[in-house]
This record gives sequence, structure tokens and C-alpha cells, in this order.
Amino acid sequence: MSPAFDTRDALSAPARMDATDQRIVDLLRENGRLPYRAIARELGVTEATVRSRVRRLEDDNLLRVVAVTDLEAAGYGMLLAVGVQVENRAPEAVARDIAGITEVFSVNVVVGAQDIEVLMVAEDQDALHHLLHERLARVDGVRRLTPALAVDVLKNQPDWVPFRESA
Repeated sequence: MSPAFDTRDALSAPARMDATDQRIVDLLRENGRLPYRAIARELGVTEATVRSRVRRLEDDNLLRVVAVTDLEAAGYGMLLAVGVQVENRAPEAVARDIAGITEVFSVNVVVGAQDIEVLMVAEDQDALHHLLHERLARVDGVRRLTPALAVDVLKNQPDWVPFRESA
């Protein structure tokens, strides 16, 4: 008689990736349009194996193939991190309003010297001035902005996720 399988154990256990899964992810990071046949040939497995593993990784929310915009190619020459201090309003509400600004691509309510941390882009100096003084500073509840302009981006990896291999 085989032991009973409790689906709760499978659902609560963290999803794991083996070396083949990781290699598939690595190849798709290099080229998200790489055909399964080419991946299979590179790894020495069947196309059906690659297809089923990609499906499982997607179903387990370990893999999602998406397009990523190159900010410079899109016309944004400036990257900015902005700390926001809030007063007379809940930080979550202020953060939701800030998230509605087109040039803002990350908004986080945080604990620390700031209430909110924002990552945003601007085309040029004039656009930066307008974003900070005319739009961001005028959001209801914003008390103080602490902007920091990126002068040299050493790493910007929007597809980074910490994967753990199975033992």
C-alpha cells in the first residue's frame, strides 16, 4: 500500500527548481523568444520535456516571459529615486496617487526616514523639474521630497528573482 499524498503539503512547500529548470530560465533570459526546440537541443532533452517544464514553472509562478522596455531607448535619459515624507494623510493613499503618475514605475510604502520610496524616469532636466515640482510635490499629503538622481546605473535587472535549486 502506498503512503497517502496530502495536497496541503505540496501547496505549502516552497516550489523548487532543479538544474534543468534553471538552465531553461537562463536561456529564456538571454532570448525570451527562443523556440522550445532550440532549448531542447541545447540541453540535450526532448522538446516535450522543455514544454512541460516551462508550463510547470509558469503554473508554479516561478517563470513568466515578459517584454522589458529599455528606458533610454524609450527616451528617458534620467533615472531618479525619490524619498517621500507624508503628513496629514495615510502613506498608502499618497502612494496610490503617486503610482498614477506615468513616469513612476515603482512605489513602495516603507519604514524608515521616508514614508514612501519612488523610482521614476524623466526625459530631460525640464521634464524632471516639472515632475518633481508640479506633479509629485502637489500630491495631497506630500510633505517633503528627497530626490536622488542616478548618475551611473551599475545594475538594473528587472527580471531578477532569487531561485533556489533542489538539493
